[in-house]
Amino acid sequence: MSFSFLPRWITPALTDITPDFLTSHGIHLLMMDFDNTIVPYTTNTPTPQMEAWLRSMAASDIKLCVVSNSKRDRVKVFCRQYGIACITHARKPFCRGIRQCLTRFDVSAEQAAIVGDQIFTDTLGGNCAGVKTILVRAIDNHNFWLKARHVLEKPFIYAARKRRM
Repeated sequence: MSFSFLPRWITPALTDITPDFLTSHGIHLLMMDFDNTIVPYTTNTPTPQMEAWLRSMAASDIKLCVVSNSKRDRVKVFCRQYGIACITHARKPFCRGIRQCLTRFDVSAEQAAIVGDQIFTDTLGGNCAGVKTILVRAIDNHNFWLKARHVLEKPFIYAARKRRM
């Protein structure tokens, strides 16, 4: 459990993550952020590519759970529609929601990963909880605050990429 802003892996999109990749790294549970990771803040409708990815993951041995800070019902409605477990009010970067997910699925932190678009919530929370962390590019930085956050994350993204070389 480390206080670190550096993700273990960086990939352009959630749909780039495969069951084979996860299994080869000993991951049995993939926790996912919702907004700007699965769908943009502005819609509940995934792209056809995301829908296909969700079906593919459901057919694999990887367990999925949305772990979101959102308090809105849209997360629960989406997860019911796609048959995905979810934890809302997760309070990332604090570990409560992540640990709740690990307990629900009876999976150790070493066998889990969290994927999200934000270093200061998803990556930091996952690192503090001891799970593997995957950073994806935000689907849509549609307002000033999201764009500003992305600028603040750039040094950490650069350091994480440099560390992997």
